[in-house]
Amino acid sequence: MSVSGRLAAASALALIFAGGLAQGALAQTQGASAAIAHPDAWPKAASPATITDAKTEAFVTRLMSQMTVEEKVAQTIQADGASITPEELKKYRLGSVLVGGNSAPDGNDRATPQRWVEWIRAFRAAALEKRGGHQEIPIIFGVDAVHGHNNVVGATIFPHNIGLGAARDPDLIRRIGEVTALEMAATGADWTFGPTVAVPRDERWGRAYEGYAEDPEVVKAYSGPMTLGLQGALVAGKPLAPGHVAGSAKHFLADGGTEGGKDQGDAKISEADLVRLHAAGYPPAIDAGILSVMVSFSSWNGVKHTGNKSLLTDVLKGRLGFEGFVVGDWNAHGQVEGCTNTNCAQAYLAGMDMIMAPDSWKGLYDNTLAQVKAGQIPMARIDDAVRRILRVKVKAGLFADKRPLEGKYELLGSAANRAVAREAVRKSLVLLKNDGVLPLKSSAHVLVAGDGADDIGKAAGGWTLTWQGTGNKNSDFPHGQSIYGGIAQALKAGGGSAELSVSGDFKQKPDVAIVVFGENPYAEFQGDITSVEYQAGDKTDLALLKKLKAAGIPVVSVFLSGRPLWTNPEINASDAFVAAWLPGSEGGGVADVLVGDAAGKPRHDFSGKLSYSWPKRADQEPINVGDPGYDPQFVYGYGLSYAKPGKVAQLSENPGTASAAVNVDRYFVAGHVPAPWTMNAAGAVSVKAIDAGAQENARQAVWSGEGAGALSVLGQPVDLSRQTTGDMAVMIRYRVDASPEKPVSLGIVCGESCGAAVDVTSTLSGAKLGEWRTAKIKLSCFMAKGADVTHVSSPFSLSTSGRMTLTFTELRLASNEGDAFCPSN
Repeated sequence: MSVSGRLAAASALALIFAGGLAQGALAQTQGASAAIAHPDAWPKAASPATITDAKTEAFVTRLMSQMTVEEKVAQTIQADGASITPEELKKYRLGSVLVGGNSAPDGNDRATPQRWVEWIRAFRAAALEKRGGHQEIPIIFGVDAVHGHNNVVGATIFPHNIGLGAARDPDLIRRIGEVTALEMAATGADWTFGPTVAVPRDERWGRAYEGYAEDPEVVKAYSGPMTLGLQGALVAGKPLAPGHVAGSAKHFLADGGTEGGKDQGDAKISEADLVRLHAAGYPPAIDAGILSVMVSFSSWNGVKHTGNKSLLTDVLKGRLGFEGFVVGDWNAHGQVEGCTNTNCAQAYLAGMDMIMAPDSWKGLYDNTLAQVKAGQIPMARIDDAVRRILRVKVKAGLFADKRPLEGKYELLGSAANRAVAREAVRKSLVLLKNDGVLPLKSSAHVLVAGDGADDIGKAAGGWTLTWQGTGNKNSDFPHGQSIYGGIAQALKAGGGSAELSVSGDFKQKPDVAIVVFGENPYAEFQGDITSVEYQAGDKTDLALLKKLKAAGIPVVSVFLSGRPLWTNPEINASDAFVAAWLPGSEGGGVADVLVGDAAGKPRHDFSGKLSYSWPKRADQEPINVGDPGYDPQFVYGYGLSYAKPGKVAQLSENPGTASAAVNVDRYFVAGHVPAPWTMNAAGAVSVKAIDAGAQENARQAVWSGEGAGALSVLGQPVDLSRQTTGDMAVMIRYRVDASPEKPVSLGIVCGESCGAAVDVTSTLSGAKLGEWRTAKIKLSCFMAKGADVTHVSSPFSLSTSGRMTLTFTELRLASNEGDAFCPSN
């Protein structure tokens, strides 16, 4: 059977689910007037006069007088390091290079700090290579250092912002900014895309953990200190002090206020609420001298921010007095009405100064240059953008090119830096319940259980070494300490002992069990959810808590999450319950608070207070302090302590009305096919459940060779276009039990006559029989062959007409961490 025939056969198997997959109703158009900002309604702010001092402006004016229009346009475009080479940079002289979430030197997310410096220096040297008749201008190299210098192995990883919001400590935030900048300077980066000053109003949003709080008061208190921590105070006529880097307040504006908590969605709110709730973090950052502002993917009342002149020019550069430059997000300009990734005059006209065109930079450069020469984009607009960009480069010290800390790798994860992170962990913990079991005596024998106990990667969450934060091992954090490691160290010092067991089994009955569990890492839209119920339909962690309780063991739960989740059953099954958020690399900070001295006296008390309201029911979101009918399980600002304990009664375990599942990326996990998908076998293939390390956690598919056969995951069509960001991949964890006799195709189906397939014969036939492997096939492989990823009804269809036996334990979309590929046909 041909590839197209097999895809058609797979497509014909599609089942239409009752009611279909919830897609959400389209909102009524509110009209362009609903997205026009009125500057007089906004607060006043102003960049310090030290950003536009006479010496800086005179230098910029001289420089611009020597620049060609080609050089000016190039300054306004930023490329990703994975999509441009130093040789290309020599030719095009772009203004900036960034490293995206899944980019790294040589595609290696675990590259050494030394290799990072070498890589950045190669780009820097290319931009400054002299050529006759042209002005050499340094690039500004940007990274997402959002909870420490989280791209680099060995760096100090701080708690994500949701935990820092619970600390309510602006001075701590300033010191975190200082450490982050210091470690960035050691590896040659110039610019971080932070601080994030979003105010998440719906915890179903996959970026909720990037916001400090649901209420603007915390964001307002933190944005200025973080800016000063990263950049230091701006001084007239001088660059940033050594050990400081340029910052970027983001994402302008209301990325935390989108309808339904959808990433890159639409904030359908009044201008008054836009200002009151979502603008609070920008004036303090601007007043403190923030050098750039990053604009959000999202919209306000149907109009993308990247194309909204009233917000970018009239408000941000006008009323708020911002004198740095405005930068876009990852190909966000392509979402503006009438634009593509390579053509968007509208973004420039709206007030964008630098366009983040990671893989589309070459086409955007050519089109923008033509538009400027044709007068479609006025030269005055380009000159304004270039002046702002050069101004920031001067203030960041890039023209001086003095980097006294670059190459001082001992600064990464230094004892002093880790001490700040450990303090941050202590202060971020929120005690939700304690029935007298905490603090633990350091002389006790403690069982430490749960899959998060000895997993620094899980504790660190997304935006850690990779975009999604997946696939990290403890060895990737050479200076870090897991939560188990911190507890074991504290107990040993006090004469006690710790026993590690993920499953909760033990050799010696413990005095108490600490169970560390929670969400697995995610970032951006991959973390969007429809219900805040924890482990809906799969209460594995709850079963572990109940097993320990049934054995008569007191249980302390340490819950890792990027948001408050409905965990009433888990709280009821615990004697103490601690919201630890995503604490990062310093697990010892958890032990500092949980483990007391030999007599059980606290070494540190809990001080964290909820900066997000904790839901009473799984269907209650969104719920925010100050809302009408406000009735959470634990209110904003709640947090028990040893000094001020409190009693938590038995909680209701009724989750409320469950939301329809919108699961676009998990097809076979933990032995089952998650809704709304089904798995079907057609033709000469049979499938049975088998054990592969756990009971019936795998499926074995046998092709008999008696005709064509296809194994497919089927459902009502879903849109996977967002999953193409970062070039995500179809992932299968498998073993070959009988090699294929005939060609094997892996395809995706996007309708009755729409689909594409790649030949995976060599991938499967090259595998050693019985050996477990993982393969990731890029979504872009299927797109290149004509697949429409906006309408995917089968994201996985494996077919062949010969004999083959394949066993698999996991099918899903996964982050491309430099290990995804396109099979050669």
